[in-house]
Amino acid sequence: MYKLGVDLGGTKTEAILIDDNLNVLERKRIPTPQNDYQAIIDTISSLVSELSVHISDFSLGICTPGTISKQTGLIKNSNTQCLIGRSPKEDLEDKLGKKISMENDANCFAMAEAKMGAASGFSVVFGVIMGTGVGGGIVIDGKLHSGRNHIGGEWGHHTLHRNGIPCYCGQTGCVETYISGPSLEKQWTGITGRFQSLPEILSNIDDKIGQKWKDHFLENFGHGLANVIDILDPDVIILGGGLSNIDFLYTEGKESVYDKVFSDSVDTPILKNKLGDSAGVYGAAFLT
Repeated sequence: MYKLGVDLGGTKTEAILIDDNLNVLERKRIPTPQNDYQAIIDTISSLVSELSVHISDFSLGICTPGTISKQTGLIKNSNTQCLIGRSPKEDLEDKLGKKISMENDANCFAMAEAKMGAASGFSVVFGVIMGTGVGGGIVIDGKLHSGRNHIGGEWGHHTLHRNGIPCYCGQTGCVETYISGPSLEKQWTGITGRFQSLPEILSNIDDKIGQKWKDHFLENFGHGLANVIDILDPDVIILGGGLSNIDFLYTEGKESVYDKVFSDSVDTPILKNKLGDSAGVYGAAFLT
């Protein structure tokens, strides 16, 4: 059976059609309509129709920002705000007359990397997104593990520091409030008194002040992923998102993780992703 995947991003929407041998048959990327829910539904529907015009038997998966509430079936926690409180899965199924699978970007990332990326060949995969936010996904033997409450892998909202920085989720001290891109920039401003973007910060950390910022980052990164290993003990951890391009996370960062794991011997690979921003669309196709 053919597999069709759609990745709904904040600025671009991409669709891909692949066969059972993972050959790409069709692929198209277009701008995502801004602040217009119905236009987004129409855009996805049009892409699906265009890529499937010559086939009849195909599965359809969609990667979306935000998560689907188990209780209501509505989107929540999405940076594409016009999706919040809506049911794109149901609306698209009605429009296309076809059942679909829909998951958030972290789950699709983990699935793609497990199937054909850096985690190919590993049984238990923990995929990490570190960028504007912090998220994760779990794939076990090629199948997504969403969990009973559909929150499997959400390490970005476990408590790193009790009574720590307030998080938008209503809790305090979440991992995301310490090692997301915006959080790291805020910490730099607090230390130096000036705002700089993360790329600017990373090119400016060779002095004593920069080392202080880096040490805090490595400490929090280490504790966050060490907790994941203590609970899940995955065969591999794959880093994705903008922060996955930080080279020292695979050396000093890995050592910080290992130092904090509850074991006298740790060899969990912590690897950079292979698929980049294509992971979402491939992962969507692999959902079914």
